[in-house]
Amino acid sequence: MKKLLFFVLFTLSLKAQILSMQECVDQALTHHPDIKIFMLKVAQSEESYTVSRSDYLPQVALLGEYNPQRTYVLQQSGQFDTIDDDGWSIGVMLKQKIWDFSKTTSLTEASQIEQQIAGLSLEDAKAVMAYKIKSLYALMVLQREAIDVRRKDAKAKEAFYKQAMGFHKQGLKTKADVARFKAAHYLAKEDLEVAQASFDKSRNTMALYTGIRINKDVKLDFTTIKSGGIGLKKTYALKHQALKDNLQIKIASKQIDKNQKLHKAAKASHFGSIDATASHTQTDMLNRYDTNVIGVTLNVPLYSGGRLSAEEQRMQIETNVAREQLESKSIALEEEFENLFLDLESYQESTKAKKAQLVSAKEAQEVVDARYKEELSTYVEVLDAASFLLSAQLGLLEIGYKQRVTLNRIDYLTGKIK
Repeated sequence: MKKLLFFVLFTLSLKAQILSMQECVDQALTHHPDIKIFMLKVAQSEESYTVSRSDYLPQVALLGEYNPQRTYVLQQSGQFDTIDDDGWSIGVMLKQKIWDFSKTTSLTEASQIEQQIAGLSLEDAKAVMAYKIKSLYALMVLQREAIDVRRKDAKAKEAFYKQAMGFHKQGLKTKADVARFKAAHYLAKEDLEVAQASFDKSRNTMALYTGIRINKDVKLDFTTIKSGGIGLKKTYALKHQALKDNLQIKIASKQIDKNQKLHKAAKASHFGSIDATASHTQTDMLNRYDTNVIGVTLNVPLYSGGRLSAEEQRMQIETNVAREQLESKSIALEEEFENLFLDLESYQESTKAKKAQLVSAKEAQEVVDARYKEELSTYVEVLDAASFLLSAQLGLLEIGYKQRVTLNRIDYLTGKIK
């Protein structure tokens, strides 16, 4: 019988769902449509780069024309006469860019930088998603542990309630004791239900983000929010790394490079282009003949209504805006890091305080419970001690959660995805 019971318990343990934070991150990065959107944008930027490079290559066009009725002018005996007849022509034209003062080169380089920006944007989207999933996982751990704490609190208050009823029957406690413990028991059960509902909401959200079906009894990694030393000296060294590796900073820097290339292309537009052209045409319009053309053309815009100058000035302004945006992002990044470091320092002190509070609360509850049985304490003191213990337990869990979210944010700011 014992062997059978052990086998059943072992089988059930094998079936228990175990979900790690890294598994959730990996699934979200492959499942969530936001990531797929940025992957498509990367593919889109690659095609745009291919389009811009095509301007380097020869452009070949097939030309055709047919007129079912066309008026031709003929000279006969010193006089002009007309005749209506059909006519057609067909030919092929080749055009090759020789030199456009680096306009095409600049546009192609700008397109290539845009491709790099799309790749960085994809990495940033993955980092943001990883930050969300890690923080959501930490929240699930917090809520699961809070459920366990509140379940123990509800059981303890149920025991107080039953104990008070027993003492009341013996004439040792009043109806007020029974009523107060009963109310405390029901409130504890209500808080437990609210905590369970909050966990279920987070569980459903995680399932939507990852595409994983998550059971109610899923096993999570509690060490995710375990309070402990952070290593602030090492953390401070990440500030320099963030200013160098932060994906938003990299994107802003690339945007400056892109706008500079577009500004250079806009300046080159003033000078036009030199192209090589060649064509062969067969024509049948009363007379049938071939036409061959090989030559070089020069196209210089003399007046465009100020469009070219305005475009050049616009790109110059865009470049200046991109520089200011980079500076703004750098300042905001440095400010956020300083605030995160201050938060970590305060969480370390809060952890020490909460741990001391937890030890004190456990000792106080033991003393008050013993005194209550000896009628040396009131039900108010018992419930105060239980509330103090519950606050200490939940407070320590919350500090661990805040630490984890802060560290997750630092990972994102330093460009880490996993």
